Amino acid sequence: MNSLAIKSVKYLVGLVFVGVFLWALLWTVVGLIQEPPKETAEHAIHKHPKELSLASDGPLGKFDRQQLQRGFVVYKEVCSQCHSLSLVSFRNLKDLGYTDPEVKKIAKDWAMKQPVFDEKGGTWGERPNVPSDRFPKVYYAGTGTPPDLSLITKARHDGAAYVYSLLTGYDEKPSAEAVKKFPEFAKTPEGMHFNPYFANLNIAMPPPLTQDGQVTYSDGTRATKAQMAEDVAAFLTWTAEPTLETRRMVGFVVLGFLLFATILAYGAYRVVWANVKH
Repeated sequence: MNSLAIKSVKYLVGLVFVGVFLWALLWTVVGLIQEPPKETAEHAIHKHPKELSLASDGPLGKFDRQQLQRGFVVYKEVCSQCHSLSLVSFRNLKDLGYTDPEVKKIAKDWAMKQPVFDEKGGTWGERPNVPSDRFPKVYYAGTGTPPDLSLITKARHDGAAYVYSLLTGYDEKPSAEAVKKFPEFAKTPEGMHFNPYFANLNIAMPPPLTQDGQVTYSDGTRATKAQMAEDVAAFLTWTAEPTLETRRMVGFVVLGFLLFATILAYGAYRVVWANVKH
C-alpha cells in the first residue's frame, strides 16, 4: 500500500470519528430540547448569598480592626465549642489590635488546652496554651465533624457572604409555592435544620446565633444576630488571608515600579534612536 492510500485511510478514519461525535452531540442537544432536565428542589429553593459589604472589600479595602475583634468574640463565645481554627496562632491576634498581655491571657484562659504526650508514662496530657501555639483542635462529640473555620471563606463560594447568609438564614422558610411543588420540604427531617443557603437545604448544625445580645461587645456595639453574623464573617475573612493588606500594598508597589520602568524604557528608546534616520 502506497503512502497516498495510507493517508486516505487515516483521513477516512478521522472523518468517521468526527461524524460519530457530531451525531452524538446533535442527538444530545435534541434530547435536551425535547425533554429538558427536571427542576430539582435544590435549584428551586436554594438561595444565592445575600449581599455583604465589608471594609476589606475592593482593591483598596482594609480590615476594620474593631469589627475583627468583635468577630473574634463571636467565634470564641459561640463557634469555638464545635469548630476548630487550627491554622491560626494566638499571637496572630496582635494583628487585630490586642496587646501582648491580652494575647497571653486569651491563650491561657482558652477552654481547649494543648495536648502533650508523656513519653515516659506513655500517656497523653494537657498544658496551658501560650501565644506561639495554634488554636487547639476541637474534638466534637456529636455526629459528623464540623469543618475547621480557618479557611472557610476561601473554601466556600461567595466567602464571607456565604457565612453571613448561612448564619442568618435559619429563620427563612421555603415559600408555599415551593412546598407545593416539592412537598418533601414541608417537613424538615429529624435532627436537621432548614437553611436555604446551605447546599442541600438541610443542615445538621443548629442555629448558632439564637438571639440578640448573645455576646457582649466591649465597644458598645449592639450585638444583634445580623451584626454578630457580619462580624464573625469579617473575622473569618481575616483568618483565611491575614496578609491581605500587605499583599495589596506590595501589588500596588510592583505596578508602580513597572509603570515607572516602562516610562523610563520609552524615554531611553527616544533618546537612543532620536538621530537615527529610517
